[in-house]
Amino acid sequence: MILNGVALAMLAMVISLFLVPWVSKLAIKIGAVDKPNARKVHTKVMPRMGGLAIYIAFSVVLWLSQEMTDQLLGLFIGGTVLVIVGIIDDKTDMPAKVKLVGQIVAASIVVAFGVRVEFMTNIFLGNIMHLSFLSIPFTIIWIVGITNAVNLIDGLDGLAAGTSIIAAITMAIVGYASGQYTMAFLAMILAGATIGFLKYNFHPAKIFMGDTGSMFLGYNLSVLAIMGVAKSFTFLSLVTPLLVLAIPILDTFFAIVRRKMNNRPIFKPDKEHLHHCLLRYGFSHRDTVLIIYLVSAILAACGLTMTYLTSTQGIFLLLIIVVIIVYGAVKLGLIGKNDDNENK
Repeated sequence: MILNGVALAMLAMVISLFLVPWVSKLAIKIGAVDKPNARKVHTKVMPRMGGLAIYIAFSVVLWLSQEMTDQLLGLFIGGTVLVIVGIIDDKTDMPAKVKLVGQIVAASIVVAFGVRVEFMTNIFLGNIMHLSFLSIPFTIIWIVGITNAVNLIDGLDGLAAGTSIIAAITMAIVGYASGQYTMAFLAMILAGATIGFLKYNFHPAKIFMGDTGSMFLGYNLSVLAIMGVAKSFTFLSLVTPLLVLAIPILDTFFAIVRRKMNNRPIFKPDKEHLHHCLLRYGFSHRDTVLIIYLVSAILAACGLTMTYLTSTQGIFLLLIIVVIIVYGAVKLGLIGKNDDNENK
């Protein structure tokens, strides 16, 4: 089974490697380019929309290798909707509210095809709480939230791609360990397609994934996380995907807290994200990305460890992780008052 997953990942990687140069030319031709400004790190015009290569590679291998169940069909249709929204946004910079509508539509599609979070574990009483009519809105909020989280960390060459690869590989391991092979295969295919893109996206990047790629990756990772807990009723099975996706989730959460504390609009970009803070500490572009990769891998390893612990042990480990994360966020300046309004 594992060898099959590796083979699918390699096929997706080869397709992506082949497609990226063509997508780059297409992006330039239609004007889907990223121009430098005061908030961005790059200093020259770059083609974006590179996520189209990831989408095509993932979709081709998906259709070639998997039996199309309702859930997989919903995953594909929803992803296609997001890619169309992403391409339009990469070319025109559509308003955030319009983009949000597209994300909700994509999430609603996959939910309509049967992908849902239907229960949660009460960690205090140990019983299972079925979400009932709250299942649909909860699932949509989860998918839209993770989609935006991955979108927000796409601020340095290779950052969103690399963290997504780590998350996808971790989910594949969880899938293999729990016998959920379809989810594991999908995660490996997604990882392979993204690895092929990363060759052109790692610093110094030749192309950006754009919202086409970041939203597609966030969407797929969020849906795979739901698939990964669908057959498990333990508290730790719900915590694991949160730790696997911790970097984008926490960076988004801290951004909301930070902007609220500084009376800034939640959707207004700033230069206080994790990668901005590390750059200000003097780390190079490449070193900043590698540090975040390392932190992502450690958190993912903690997520994997959770699957082998009792609930009490898992909660204790989670509390330690939370304390370390909050302390690090305060020290780095991810949360707290900031008087430098030029960066807001």
